[in-house]
Amino acid sequence: MVDSELEIKAYYAGHVLGAAMFWIRVGSQSVVYTGDYNMTPDRHLGAAWIDKCKPDLLITESTYATTIRDSKRCRERDFLKKVHECVAKGGKVLIPVFALGRAQELCILLETYWERMNLKYPVYFAVGLTEKANNYYKMFITWTNQKIRKTFVQRNMFDFKHIKPFDKGYIDNPGAMVVFATPGMLHAGLSLQIFKKWAPNENNMVIMPGYCVQGTVGHKILGGAKKVEFENRQVVDVKMSVEYMSFSAHADAKGIMQLIQFCEPRNVMLVHGEAVKMEFLKEKIREEFKIECYTPANGETCTISTPIKIPVETSLSILKDEVKKYNAQPPDPKRRRIIHGILVMKDNKISLMSIDEIFNEAGIDRHVIRFISKIKLDDPGPPMRTIEKLYNMLNERLSGWTVTMNDNNSINVESVNIKIETEDVPSTAAQHGQSSVVSAHKICNVSWVNQDEDLGSYILGLLQSL
Repeated sequence: MVDSELEIKAYYAGHVLGAAMFWIRVGSQSVVYTGDYNMTPDRHLGAAWIDKCKPDLLITESTYATTIRDSKRCRERDFLKKVHECVAKGGKVLIPVFALGRAQELCILLETYWERMNLKYPVYFAVGLTEKANNYYKMFITWTNQKIRKTFVQRNMFDFKHIKPFDKGYIDNPGAMVVFATPGMLHAGLSLQIFKKWAPNENNMVIMPGYCVQGTVGHKILGGAKKVEFENRQVVDVKMSVEYMSFSAHADAKGIMQLIQFCEPRNVMLVHGEAVKMEFLKEKIREEFKIECYTPANGETCTISTPIKIPVETSLSILKDEVKKYNAQPPDPKRRRIIHGILVMKDNKISLMSIDEIFNEAGIDRHVIRFISKIKLDDPGPPMRTIEKLYNMLNERLSGWTVTMNDNNSINVESVNIKIETEDVPSTAAQHGQSSVVSAHKICNVSWVNQDEDLGSYILGLLQSL
């Protein structure tokens, strides 16, 4: 029987360029985790979607747990207006962004506006990760929304005409410009470097398009700080305009409540948010939906009971293997035992099977990947003497493992195989044509399969240290 306490082991099943989503199902028990869930479509991606799945547990981020944002299109118009007004009077606009997602959306927004208004002010984005991300968007444009795909008939929307890569030498250039730079919270990197240079000029502007964690420079200036002090006692006067226009992909409080209403989960867990705001949203969820809501702290284990027990058949061989591991001790209800296997659904039945049993059931051959590393050893004498030294050393170091010496100058520890070979190398005299005498180097081959990677790496490290 599978215990009714739900333990979550999730795998990624979301869209690479869209919202992250995790889905787990064990029989009739299920969990959905949504990362940045947003029902409002971006300019370059479609809106997130999810089936009406009625899971036992819905895990959702809660960055904007108490915020309800205005229309995204209104924010876009306001963004373009402020940028245009600033550059029109000769000012510089800094837009700190994360490399992936918001950067591309805002680039498209400015690119189309510059094209429509026939503007000539330079627009730059920071090289590095953002540039790599743009290249991936160019290659995978078929993953974007329908509107962007249609423009591909004429040109690739991510092949920007008005937006060029930024060089650090441009920081002190006179005149108006717009720069997208990472990171998005002004806590390090190029965006902070540009901010320090441009902040004392009242003609300039910084637009914060996303959430800023407390303690970052972005959070300080959004709080109205007119001076920012840095670790090296450098103080920067903030005379530039500071604007906050949230283009974050995080759902607001309304979006989170809509998601819960649509999914109809039995339980909700809030993660990725501020504790006080999460508590407020937690009470609202309990009050409105009459379901239990959890807000575990970082590192805290949260156990959620579900009402259904699911019968699982298992083979006798798995049970015997597990008994051997626990030294045939009798069952103890206070101490759980872990059975290792793979759940297989067939004919509406769930079975726990070993890997070998699954391959036999499916009628396919098992493939094993073996890793091999070679180490040169300077140990005079016959190979058998070297292998005996290694055997004694491994026996001493690996007290909990069975170390076996074979007849072919090799040692086995589980799947790890250590074998000694000789390599003939011409001597110094032979290289000068004086003699054909050769000397022998010893090569130690260490190989292991993926299941014993930790053991193989440890043994390899021991041999390399000799």
